Amino acid sequence: MNNKYTLSLGFAIALSTYASTIHAAYSIDTELRSLISQHNLSGDPSRGRVIPNINSPKAQLGMRLFFNKALGGNKDTACVSCHHPLLGGGDDLALSIGIGAVNPDLLGSGRLQLSGHPNVPRNAPTTFNMSLWDAAIFWDGRIESLAKQPGMNGSVGGIRTPNTSLGVSDPQAGANLVAAQAKFPVTSHAEMRGDLAGTMANTYVWTHLAGRLGGFGEGAGELPQPEYWLNLFKQVYGTPTSQAEQVITTQNVFDAIGEYERSQTFTHNPWQAYIRGNTQALSESAKRGALLFYKPYQQGGGNCVACHKGDTFTDEKFYNLAMPQLGKGERGGADNTHDYGRGNETKLYADRFTFRTPSLLNVEGTKPYSHAGAYYTLEAVIQHHLDPAWAVANYQPNRVKAENPGIQTETMQKNTFEALYKLREDQQKGLNPLRTARLSKTSIEDLANFLRALTDPCIKSATCLAPWLPPLHEDPNGLQLEAQFKF
Repeated sequence: MNNKYTLSLGFAIALSTYASTIHAAYSIDTELRSLISQHNLSGDPSRGRVIPNINSPKAQLGMRLFFNKALGGNKDTACVSCHHPLLGGGDDLALSIGIGAVNPDLLGSGRLQLSGHPNVPRNAPTTFNMSLWDAAIFWDGRIESLAKQPGMNGSVGGIRTPNTSLGVSDPQAGANLVAAQAKFPVTSHAEMRGDLAGTMANTYVWTHLAGRLGGFGEGAGELPQPEYWLNLFKQVYGTPTSQAEQVITTQNVFDAIGEYERSQTFTHNPWQAYIRGNTQALSESAKRGALLFYKPYQQGGGNCVACHKGDTFTDEKFYNLAMPQLGKGERGGADNTHDYGRGNETKLYADRFTFRTPSLLNVEGTKPYSHAGAYYTLEAVIQHHLDPAWAVANYQPNRVKAENPGIQTETMQKNTFEALYKLREDQQKGLNPLRTARLSKTSIEDLANFLRALTDPCIKSATCLAPWLPPLHEDPNGLQLEAQFKF
């Protein structure tokens, strides 16, 4: 009798525990379903958009241009120098190193600049999912859609670029935000331009580079075999009898690069699978993190959705988070060591230290984080969002300095505290949704695990990313960047 009683009691306890577990799982899934509906999420940020196929002739041409140092003024940098697919569409550095690298083909960790310091003032944003932006490109939004029509990638209503005044459409911007963006790294002396054309206008740089590729004009004779590029451009923009000047134009060069970048659209992740009905796609920790992400502060959440909205996980607006101000700065303040972000463009005090809200899609693979690459872990950047004042007071750039030798930190503390004071002003004026919040270590880990569930597995696989890498040693001019990594 006692044995039967013991067995019955044990069975009852086990059944009760199982029922509690099922109820808890049901409750969290039910709550998440409600939030998904409330925020009108489909899980597919590319829905309704036209995404180029990487195998299209235009994207294939763009890929070869993207990987080629012929577009570097000194022939030592390519677009891929700071945006390699195997490095999350970035460069794995806090601040990028453009021209003058000790080894131009070494990317990511170990890449050094001849001067001993990073020469680019900002972290390289990922080129992944560029097709999903509708309002602005770059940390400061200097490539800006004037219409900001959802789903159009800036293809309607005009685009403002650094070649025009704020709010004024650039008639030569290109077909969309990405094509417009592709034109400007080659005009930056630190990123790609180097010594080309001194202080002459951007249009001269573009014309010179097109001529270099095609063997005409100011660029004539700079490549031994320009017919390599002529044949590729004729396949996309011309006919078998087209002349170089007809098909290798500024607009065509950057239109092709833009199509390659837009083809890098990676959105198939566990969160998408969960939204589509697979309740097993997320771990329990990630589910708890999702609740924290979408819940407001008043309900014990992190209120992350205030800025990271919709299926793209960004509102494409600009905020001051008082992120550590590393590097040489971007022409801000009396000593030019501040980076005022959007304020550099608008010249408004209200916009000082504000930067574009990044998308969180694939965020796990795009470290380090912030406009200056101040943080290397998701947990650290979450903690900063929860309490910027504490984070700034306790920030130690040890890892940043170890992985980015020579990075400038002399004015970091002074400039960062100025950004923090400005954040407090913004909060008092109701211009910033950030509030101090307290979450446990476990809750922060849960949030980080939810963010990891936004990762498309393809970006972690060299095999999956192979279509976005050109065949080795294809360029007879010897300028294709054959990436080396210090893994």
